[in-house]
Amino acid sequence: MSSSSSVAAGQPPGSRISTMILAIAAFVIVTTEFLMVGLLPALARDLSISVSTAGQLVTLFAVVVMVFGPPLTARLAHVERKRLFLGVLALFAASNALAALAPNFWVLALARIVPALALPVFWGTASETAAQLAGPKRAGRAVATVYLGISAAMLLGIPLGTIAGDAIGWRGAFWALAMLSLLVAVLLQCFMPALPGSQRVSLAQQARILRDPAFVAHVLLSVAVFTAMFTGYTYLAELLEKQALVPAAQVGWWLMGFGAVGLLGNWLGGIWVDRKPLAATAAFSALLALGMLATVVLARQHAGLVLALAIWGIANTALYPICQIRVMKSAPQAQALAGTINVSAANGGIALGAVLGGASISWWGVASVGVAGAAVAAVAAVAALVMARRFVQR
Repeated sequence: MSSSSSVAAGQPPGSRISTMILAIAAFVIVTTEFLMVGLLPALARDLSISVSTAGQLVTLFAVVVMVFGPPLTARLAHVERKRLFLGVLALFAASNALAALAPNFWVLALARIVPALALPVFWGTASETAAQLAGPKRAGRAVATVYLGISAAMLLGIPLGTIAGDAIGWRGAFWALAMLSLLVAVLLQCFMPALPGSQRVSLAQQARILRDPAFVAHVLLSVAVFTAMFTGYTYLAELLEKQALVPAAQVGWWLMGFGAVGLLGNWLGGIWVDRKPLAATAAFSALLALGMLATVVLARQHAGLVLALAIWGIANTALYPICQIRVMKSAPQAQALAGTINVSAANGGIALGAVLGGASISWWGVASVGVAGAAVAAVAAVAALVMARRFVQR
């Protein structure tokens, strides 16, 4: 446990400011990770590759996070938090600049590997830091505040990046992200106090949580949830263009609406996860399946499509804090590592989802990604209910 946990009970005034700065940093980090979703069509055209091939950049990012996240976080969890977060933002600024300069697919792939190494370190330590500052009774809401960065990225970052990509090119969008990363680093340097890291604990000692079957079950559930989410979301821009016949110049605005309703999902997820984490996972996974299926069915009826995307967006964003807090609660003795393992599991799901969605497009067309994602979401909902029943019995 971090020595900052002693601060949590008193809730110093600076704790809220620190949490909000972490939320802003999360906005930049999530926008960097998922901006590719909105830029896939334009990027594929410019680099003369297929959308399915370009989509594997999402897979690459996720696989790197999945493989390197836990050991890197375990090694760096003791580092003073402000210094650690500044280093993460510097890496994101450099990698976005490299992406903007990338002359081909392979250099762009390299530019995606660098931030993928830093992302899980941020999420594992930022979630733990916010939870410790807030105290156990408000941990869920504090982490949900940090996760507002995800909602803000979906509301503004990814859609505006898509719009900017259409207006100034996808390279210009990455340049804008590089500058924004540096700006947030300056804010963090000026306003965030120094926060002690966790006590240095060996990786082997932290990894004992992997011996707990309940913890492993929670992690596998996150894999299923994120596979469902990103089977569809990775190709949402393509789905809107090809299936719903939304003009390319308007896709960014549709993605902005998707992110806007996600604010409600983030709020609901932050409240309900503190009460019944598994029940909340089941409910929002079922809602996710419904939204994905409805989007495919109502793609040509724009009034119905708005409602379907609203359901999808609420469920999609709610599941981010729900999965993170659910896994962290299952391993209170090693929350930083548990949080990072969940991020790695989530990125494993993202990678699987991107692959599944890409294969689905190749075999059955773009509309099939909604059906495939809904099927996996239904499985996740059932699994969560089964886990809830067994854990209550135990």
